Amino acid sequence: MLLHLHVKNLALIEEVEMEFGPGLNILTGETGAGKSILLGSMQLILGSKSSRDIIRANADYALVELLFQIENTKVLDKLRKLDIEAEDGQILLSRKIMDGRSINKINGQTSTVGQMKAVASCLLDIHGQHEHQSLLYAEKQLEILDDFGKDGILPAKEKVNESFSRYRKAQKALADLNIDEEQKNREIAFLEFEVEEIEKAALTEGEDEELERRYRKLTNARKIVDVLQNVYTMTGADMNGAADQTGNAVREISRVTQYDEALLPMEEMLGEIEGLLSDFNRELSVYMDDLVFDEEEFYETEKRLDLINNLKAKYGKNISDIKDYQKRQSEKLKQLYQFDENLQLAKQELEKAGRELAKNCEILSSIRKQYALELEKQIISGLKDLNFLDVSFGITFIQKASYSSNGWDEVEYEISTNPGETKKPLGRIVSGGELSRIMLAIKTILAKKDEIDTLIFDEIDTGISGRTAQKVSEKMAVIGAHHQVLCITHLPQIASMADTHFEIEKHVEGNETTTNIHILSSENSIRELARLLGGAEITEAVYQNAKEMKKLAENHKKQLRN
Repeated sequence: MLLHLHVKNLALIEEVEMEFGPGLNILTGETGAGKSILLGSMQLILGSKSSRDIIRANADYALVELLFQIENTKVLDKLRKLDIEAEDGQILLSRKIMDGRSINKINGQTSTVGQMKAVASCLLDIHGQHEHQSLLYAEKQLEILDDFGKDGILPAKEKVNESFSRYRKAQKALADLNIDEEQKNREIAFLEFEVEEIEKAALTEGEDEELERRYRKLTNARKIVDVLQNVYTMTGADMNGAADQTGNAVREISRVTQYDEALLPMEEMLGEIEGLLSDFNRELSVYMDDLVFDEEEFYETEKRLDLINNLKAKYGKNISDIKDYQKRQSEKLKQLYQFDENLQLAKQELEKAGRELAKNCEILSSIRKQYALELEKQIISGLKDLNFLDVSFGITFIQKASYSSNGWDEVEYEISTNPGETKKPLGRIVSGGELSRIMLAIKTILAKKDEIDTLIFDEIDTGISGRTAQKVSEKMAVIGAHHQVLCITHLPQIASMADTHFEIEKHVEGNETTTNIHILSSENSIRELARLLGGAEITEAVYQNAKEMKKLAENHKKQLRN
């Protein structure tokens, strides 16, 4: 369950910390006090988008932290599959929001928003205002059914998804072959030209690099000759050449080495230099003798380079790419040569994939229908607990004309809330309050199925009052016996069932507005109930009424939970 909430610098909240208890945690307060901000802080942990606007004025960041205590072994197993290990059974989720970015952490380790959302969805479920409106959409209705029966439905959905992928692939393969004879012949002619052009070039790997090296040499042959001639003059054995001067130096130093043995190594070094210069000049002389500019060689080299560069411009940035392109085009050409045969095979493959997909869709639909019967029963039971006295509910299946990765099913929830009336789609007969109660029943069923410990309801009382409100409060108390529930409400009937009661208040001091949250004692809880009952002025009669309501609620909770 959720143990602790810490919110700092979020909208009107400067800093609040809340310790939640088991059972039913009720949050009440005046309209505009900041209840939606508190819920929004939790939705940030669930991955909702953040913006600079939510950071409190004059603050650098906003921070939300949720601490959970987990005892359910199945939930712990789910977290392990997400590579999250609870420390002493606890999980700490935090999100720090700064200008243009956020830092998310799970047990102190940095995580992505997606990882945070996946972990949080195992721990709590939020039913926000107006979410019940999504019940009017067929996609949501099917999603609810699939969530309810996921143990049996999910494996079948995965098979449908796989077969649908093969079916779409077969469709594309057939569509790619959908060309007329004239177009086919044009494409064959074009491919034959490309393949033949590359084949005639007879390219070899590395050929272009060798040609470019030779071309550079031939293009700059005159410059090379002039430079090497100068080098040969400077290093040669002619008068004033380096080799001549080094030879003179060797002879000179040899005249004095007899007087000092320390000069012998230097004499040896000069001798080596003279030898190196002689070797260098011999090799340079040979290179210059061989360096002859051949017009024919230059022409052929330039022509070959032009051909290769032209192929590169059309087919690839290097010879390897060109050969790969040739291979692909050759394969396309082969396919076109075998067009009629391939067309027949593609049709057969599509028919086979279609049969497989239809079979898997039928299996999925059959499994869904089995779970739909059980879901109908549980929803009817839940609705009766919520003051639908004579309710009939059903899930109608419609087979769509086309396949999807989700099968061919479309479902429609139908309901009758009065005796003698036939069931009709939700959107045609239910009010906002009725829709809210239906969603409450569904949320309760799914929470039990998913074993989510913490449920959060934001103003589930929308559009209800009187006896219905009492029934909703009793339902919330029953849910609180098996789950931790956080409920934001304006109705005293629901607030009276609180195991822990919080009040949200807005304070204005000077130019600053802040939202504060504090737990109410038993006495103050009764006073808050009186405010909900009587408005601004709390008379003694209203107070006594509130006190009686709280007493009756406590007695009723004992009966419900025993």
